[in-house]
Amino acid sequence: MGALPAVDMSNTFIEHSFIINNFVVMIGKQIKDSLCRVLGDGIQYQWRENNDQIIIPDISINCNTRDRKNVSLTGIPRVIVEVISDSTEAYDRGEKMDIYQKVGVSEYWLIDWRKKQVEIYLNDGREDGTTYFYLYKTVTSLNKEELQLVMFPNLQTDFDELFHL
Repeated sequence: MGALPAVDMSNTFIEHSFIINNFVVMIGKQIKDSLCRVLGDGIQYQWRENNDQIIIPDISINCNTRDRKNVSLTGIPRVIVEVISDSTEAYDRGEKMDIYQKVGVSEYWLIDWRKKQVEIYLNDGREDGTTYFYLYKTVTSLNKEELQLVMFPNLQTDFDELFHL
C-alpha cells in the first residue's frame, strides 16, 4: 500500500521541535525503566485499520514496541501527541485524528505552541462498538497545574517545562 501524502513541513517553526524535545525528555526520563517508550518525531507506524499506510506522529508513548513490520511499529500507542503549526493543524485535527481514533489510541494531545495551549482528547466507545475522541480538557497558563497524562497518572508533567522555548 502507498504512504499517506507528505505534509509540507517547510513552514514549521523551530518551536515545533523544541516542544517535541521538551516532552520526550520530560517523560522519557521517567519511564526509562518500564516497558513503555516515549518516541519522538520520525517513528513510523503501520496499522491494518489504516490499510497499512505509514503515519508518523510527532510523539508517541508505546508500551508495545516489539510489534513491527519492517521499519514500522504496528503496536498501538497509548498516547499520541501532535504539535500543531500553521502547516499541520488541519491534518492533525482531521485525517490524523481520525486515524488515531480508528486504531484505538487512548489519549491524543494537540499542543499549540502559538497559543501555549494543550488540548487533551480521550477515546471512548459508543454502544454500537465504534469509538470517538472527546475533548477531556484544555490546559493553558491559567490552569497549568492540571496538565497530566490521563493514561499515565504517575508521570509528572510540567507546563512551563513543556513550553520552555
